Amino acid sequence: MRYGLTVFPSDDTIGPAALARAAEARGFDSLWVPEHSHFPVSPFTPGPDGDAGPPAMYYKILDPFVFLAAAAQASESLLLGTSVCLVVQRDPIQLAKQVASLDVLSGGRFQFGVGAGWHPLEMGNHGTAFDTRLALMGERIDAMKAIWTQERAEYHGEFVNFDPLYAWPKPAQKPHPPIWMGAQAPTGLRRVVAYGDGWFPVLAEENPGAVFDHLAALRERVERAGRDPDAFETSVYMCPPQADLVRRCQDEGIARAIFLLDPLPESACLEQLERLAELVGDVEAG
Repeated sequence: MRYGLTVFPSDDTIGPAALARAAEARGFDSLWVPEHSHFPVSPFTPGPDGDAGPPAMYYKILDPFVFLAAAAQASESLLLGTSVCLVVQRDPIQLAKQVASLDVLSGGRFQFGVGAGWHPLEMGNHGTAFDTRLALMGERIDAMKAIWTQERAEYHGEFVNFDPLYAWPKPAQKPHPPIWMGAQAPTGLRRVVAYGDGWFPVLAEENPGAVFDHLAALRERVERAGRDPDAFETSVYMCPPQADLVRRCQDEGIARAIFLLDPLPESACLEQLERLAELVGDVEAG
């Protein structure tokens, strides 16, 4: 099993170069960064100091593509992923170029984690209707695949529509970077197989069965779709740093466990990173 890291980076946290070098030196295979463009002021997201809503780190995230580009320049083998990119809030033509550019500049190390989002007001400010976000996401992913793989790409759908166009660069990875679909089981497994190359669920300490109990069903869906189930991997996001749970991930055939780093300054973050590396060492040693 492989091990990755995720962090909600801001102007107060460890920088991308220092984090990438430290993660790579300690044997972690990947670094993942989430995104939120903004949060409308509402009872749903009252502010970083409010008693309700998400933690403050959600409000302060740097742009993931900028952060990962800087991390790419400071590392050699570290995979660089979004966890997840909110496709429904981004223009697909421009996003296709961002993904391809980062993949080229990193030497083919980009991992495209995607999701449909959960904040209706946030996506509403981008002109996206909450009720049709899943269909929109599917069309945008299909449209980007066309741009990445065709010299003259065109796409005509209900939500995405463009005539033949040229768009370079093409990704370094062929046909395109792996697409990790963030979705909850069982309802989300259909789109995981339809649009993704792997599953990217959150692993919660209080309900690990929400992931483990659906791995067999996912494998069956992949086989029915005529795809190789052994090549269709699951990476668990925000894996609790508990040895017994990490070992269960190994036993269940999980490809990668991704640990959450707290949004801390460099010295404190590196201390936490060292503890996670020790945990991984203990698990691997049996």
